[in-house]
Amino acid sequence: MNASNAIATFQEAPPHCQLDPLAAVRRPDDPPWDVYLTGTVFLDIVFTGLDSAPVRGTESWARGMGSSPGGVANMATALARLGLHTSLAAAFGDDHYGEYCWDALETGEGIDLALSRTVPGWHSPVTVSMAYDDERTMVSHGHEPPPEEPAPDCPPRARAAVAALTPGRPAPWIEQAGRKGTRVFADVGWDDTGAWDLAGLTDLEHCEAFLPNAQEAMRYTGTDCPRKAAHALSRHVPLAVVTLGPEGAYAVDGRTGEAAEVPAIAVEALDPTGAGDVFVAGFVTGTLADWPLADRLAFAGLTAALSVQEFGGSLSAPGWLEIGAWWRRVQSVPGQDPAALSRYSFLDDLVPTLQARPWPLRRAVPTIGFGRSA
Repeated sequence: MNASNAIATFQEAPPHCQLDPLAAVRRPDDPPWDVYLTGTVFLDIVFTGLDSAPVRGTESWARGMGSSPGGVANMATALARLGLHTSLAAAFGDDHYGEYCWDALETGEGIDLALSRTVPGWHSPVTVSMAYDDERTMVSHGHEPPPEEPAPDCPPRARAAVAALTPGRPAPWIEQAGRKGTRVFADVGWDDTGAWDLAGLTDLEHCEAFLPNAQEAMRYTGTDCPRKAAHALSRHVPLAVVTLGPEGAYAVDGRTGEAAEVPAIAVEALDPTGAGDVFVAGFVTGTLADWPLADRLAFAGLTAALSVQEFGGSLSAPGWLEIGAWWRRVQSVPGQDPAALSRYSFLDDLVPTLQARPWPLRRAVPTIGFGRSA
């Protein structure tokens, strides 16, 4: 068994551990937050284990189900579980769904919600996701959002921020964050207009890194190869990272010309919800910790691979418990490819420093309304 498939067989759950990946670079005059986020929090209800997509006029039974905060909460949770001090500015409904999401994020994950608010009379947005094979189908419901998101025009001082770029719609807070020295990491969604005009992503000039997938990168650059697209994007942003799906990821540092590519870890996916957010969180963590570019890609890919083996978006985000456990286990499996293992040897400097914490760590429960044991 090699490093690519050993991850799929590991089921152990040793006591939870926590690690500060930025301990070596922290200084007394650092910003109070490692990462700032703003956006919409959804309640995600995820059905897994479906044999196929639901068929009109029939009833489908799922073998698994879970509920958790979603939307921007996926990214916030992924960052917090990797040990980054995370601040989230978001609106929450004043219904039970909103209360549940607030409690799960603040109490369960340790995310700071001082810049968030509860909006009277506003219904929490909800997404139902149905996962089958390697695909998913989603149905969402929500009312018009509040007229003003909390603190979008005055982001706090932070090492980094994560933003979703919208073609033709600049977000003022991104420029303000960049001018304060915050390193902005950005992704982008599918351009439904079909324009794919890179000039329309005006906030890109304020970003440290841009992390599109292969199709997005090629369409925005007019190239026929995702690696060529990464090099083209590196002329517009310091770090261009293109995810290649089952092939892994490719990155170019436009400041130095360095390029790196790391293959993906092949796993049996249960639910891909939130995997992209987890990848970005892993890459942000490695970048803030000043790791080599290839190590950042490997770590981001590992965290994403761990996440797709669990259901839900924020529920599936791995912490150092899962990362350390995987690294210990994968080294103990006979017949490993030494070259594949060496790609993750940088974990040796991290995993031994883990300190035990009480187990289990309080996290979002799979079903709303379940009592919590003491």
